Amino acid sequence: MSVSSAETAVQGRKKKKPKEKKTLLQEIQSFILLFLAALAIVLVVDTFLFQFIRVNGSSMENTLKNGEILLVTKPGEYTRGEIVICRYPGRLDQSVDIGSSINLSRHTIFVKRLVALPGDSVEIRMGKLYVNDEWVPDPPNMGSVPRDYAQRTLGPDEYFVIGDNRFSSHDSRADDVGPISRSMLRGHVKQVIWPLGAFKKAE
Repeated sequence: MSVSSAETAVQGRKKKKPKEKKTLLQEIQSFILLFLAALAIVLVVDTFLFQFIRVNGSSMENTLKNGEILLVTKPGEYTRGEIVICRYPGRLDQSVDIGSSINLSRHTIFVKRLVALPGDSVEIRMGKLYVNDEWVPDPPNMGSVPRDYAQRTLGPDEYFVIGDNRFSSHDSRADDVGPISRSMLRGHVKQVIWPLGAFKKAE
């Protein structure tokens, strides 16, 4: 290498500016932006794709057991007989009033079986479930015989949900719940994913 070319290389290195250190304010702004981006992704996934739900209670035994973690896909077309997550009218986990015109509410979520759709008739007679006058076989190992329920025809936006443990489930048969609307159905239960020994399709 000639002397002139060596000098040029040295001068080139001298021209490189050191990276500027971020100020504390810039660090905070970067963290906030990263947090908001992550939150947006979580909200999109939770709203439109899937979520995980933990079974709390015995109302779906022996199909689903207390403490199991479920994979739930988001709303689409619902079919008679599938397991769903839903909310009930007036059942809130918590409600926070943050102003005169804004109230944030979080609804309690329930896991049930969707047994009847709009326009269906539903009845429990002598402990047996009938939908459109056809007997619906009981879930395996259902347990005790449920109480009877007088025949009812569902309206255009009414869905009937019952727990598989029909003797010990608070559901559409109760006066304070009744048939629920389409907007109260929150997703399809697809899979038990935890514990690993219980891994199975939810059906």
